[in-house]
Amino acid sequence: MRILLTGSNGLLGQKLITALRNDPQVELLATSRGEDRTAEPLGPRYRAMDITRKADVDAVIGDLRPDTIIHTAAMTNVDACELDPAACQLQNVTATQLLVDAAKRVGSHFIFLSTDFIFDGKNGPYREEDPPAPLSIYGQSKLDGERIVQQAGLERWSIARTIIVYGVAKGLSRGNVVLWAKSALEKDEPIKVVDDQWRMPTLAEDLADGCIRIAKQKADGIFHLSGPDGMSILELVQRVGTFFQLPAAKVQAIKSDSLGQPARRPPVTGFVLDKARRDLGYAPHGFEQGLAILRDQLEA
Repeated sequence: MRILLTGSNGLLGQKLITALRNDPQVELLATSRGEDRTAEPLGPRYRAMDITRKADVDAVIGDLRPDTIIHTAAMTNVDACELDPAACQLQNVTATQLLVDAAKRVGSHFIFLSTDFIFDGKNGPYREEDPPAPLSIYGQSKLDGERIVQQAGLERWSIARTIIVYGVAKGLSRGNVVLWAKSALEKDEPIKVVDDQWRMPTLAEDLADGCIRIAKQKADGIFHLSGPDGMSILELVQRVGTFFQLPAAKVQAIKSDSLGQPARRPPVTGFVLDKARRDLGYAPHGFEQGLAILRDQLEA
């Protein structure tokens, strides 16, 4: 199976490479903007591709003709999307259309990464068939991407929605909430954390595993892939502190409205994982199990 990744320099992209690079069933093809920044460069299995440029997309996908495309690349900074909707539209919607069009021409199975932010957070945890109602430009852009995938007439398509992905990888342009919490608590300085947003954080290795299961099983449709444990962001920070034996006495609970963030966040998301467990054999790690994996990687 020839699998092409977009966004291979990102957190999920790097975890997919780790899982697939020595898989005898897979010919791995990695793409990202610019040079290969992964820990062990892939050499001829890497191609630079700007997903917002039609010429790039058509040339790379037309040349490599992958059986499956796992589209992980996206603009995911929620507030940056709110402040620059044109850039968000280009990277999350226009680019998805270019990739889907190219995938359709060569007959690729297209797997699109999406988010809990397509929901308004009033009725979580959510099932795959629950109606979306995004509150932010980012959430709307990912929902628009989903609809492009669903309506394109592809031979096979899948959507993998996820929540707060955390993990360790080389040279990332952005951090994640777990690493931020650990770093903030290590400084033992006052920090403010919202207590009115509820999520199910996802270990990057688990998300990669779910995507690979979709690809190998040629599973169609929408799948919710997150961690199994739900908690407020405040509780997340407190559990990171407990696990790493860091003081959390200076953590102050606040409400989301007090932050003045440009983009609105859904209050309660989370996913019902029954479909992914049943149809894919998806079995994500509990939060503390995920923290143990992250700790071992940091120590290594």
